Amino acid sequence: MRKPNIAILGATGVVGREITKIIDELKIEFNEIKFLSSAKSAGTELEFQGKKYIVEEAKPESFDGVNIVLASAGGSTSKLFAPEIVKRGGVLIDNSSAFRMEKDVPLVIAYVNDEDLRKHKGIIANPNCSTSQLMLVLKPLHEKAKIKRLIVSTYQAVSGAGLAAINELTADTKANLAGEKFENKCFKKPISFNVIPQIDVFCENGYTKEEMKVANETKKILHLAPETPISCTAARVPVYNGHSEAVDIEFEEKITPDEVREILKNSFGVTVIDNPENFEYPTTRDASGVDPVFVGRIRKNLAFDNGISLWCVADNLRIGAALNTVRLCQKVIEMDLF
Repeated sequence: MRKPNIAILGATGVVGREITKIIDELKIEFNEIKFLSSAKSAGTELEFQGKKYIVEEAKPESFDGVNIVLASAGGSTSKLFAPEIVKRGGVLIDNSSAFRMEKDVPLVIAYVNDEDLRKHKGIIANPNCSTSQLMLVLKPLHEKAKIKRLIVSTYQAVSGAGLAAINELTADTKANLAGEKFENKCFKKPISFNVIPQIDVFCENGYTKEEMKVANETKKILHLAPETPISCTAARVPVYNGHSEAVDIEFEEKITPDEVREILKNSFGVTVIDNPENFEYPTTRDASGVDPVFVGRIRKNLAFDNGISLWCVADNLRIGAALNTVRLCQKVIEMDLF
């Protein structure tokens, strides 16, 4: 198996640092690795696998000789450097929303739609965090009974909005407890002791961009018909890490809660915790810092024919961003697609 030269773009950010950690955890084999960032963060020293590296400012020439770029530096940065990476023969695995819905760019969750990777033309998109954890749950169920309709409500941690948002939750909570005034900057409303029913900007249809990402990305990844009805409501909650989702699915074919439990217990990347009589169900604390998507509260949906309701939780920085990015890198290497 060939070993690539790898670059991490956005190496000093929350997700970039997680990507670095997971490359080591998954024992990704490479010839060389470099860490890139904006001019502001260039010069930062990172330690990786016992060696010290100086983070370099990302420039077009930074990608000379690089085979795979793992990017989590924002959409504008990805759009700026994507042509330079592709021109130099590299493969960009991008964690931003810049290319997700581009027709010629595969949108992939590792172990869900791996074969779509073969269609890449130099760019591979990593889905939105709330979509990512959902796909590992929905794919095996869709294969069994075919999804007819989907409603998702997300309860998303502040880490999904970056380090400044994490710090704002801490500062806002302290100020609130002390009875002091606090000016929120990352969110439109105070985040401490609150739930904010808005993530990203509103679209003309009244949904937010985050909500439409879930709908559109799900259809693309699972190859659902464009007319498949999918609705999402996304809320930000005062939790540091871990996204939770309440999921209501109507299937074409009959499927029971027991069948769903059995399917998911045998599915890649999913752990079932579902014994409500003993108060056993997944929470964000169960998911933080680990890889599985946890599923519980599996029950018959009372509003849909052939309906199932469930609760799923995952570490949004890992499965929702960094882990899938590195898994995609692993697949590209294994499938010899660079």
